[in-house]
Amino acid sequence: MTNCVNIKGKDYSLETLRLIVGTQNLDLTNSFAEEYLLLCEVVDNPFILPFFLEKFYTMDIKDPENFRLALWRVQVDSDLRLGEDISKHQQRSYVTRTLEKLLFSEVLLEVVTEPDTSDGSGFLLTSGEDT
Repeated sequence: MTNCVNIKGKDYSLETLRLIVGTQNLDLTNSFAEEYLLLCEVVDNPFILPFFLEKFYTMDIKDPENFRLALWRVQVDSDLRLGEDISKHQQRSYVTRTLEKLLFSEVLLEVVTEPDTSDGSGFLLTSGEDT
């Protein structure tokens, strides 16, 4: 893993930690809450999420509002970078939306697709079969 930091014997991506913590200038002298390190692990390796669902569900999150902001940061970043690596960023979004639903019983940031108004009229084009 390039650009990583070793914390308690595990390597974590600096880029992902910055995103989760919400700062571009990460202070490595500070300790990170367990939930942030665990989130970093599952965001960078989404296929391990099923094995950590119970741990997240039973975890005592020290600052739930800040943790939810971390989930949103990853969601927004993944949505913005979707064109770079669609599979990677869809998986990262899935991880954070699943955790948000598990921990907070709802997902506040939903992916909304815009209707096709490519004719320039601003109206939604339909086939007319339902009329």
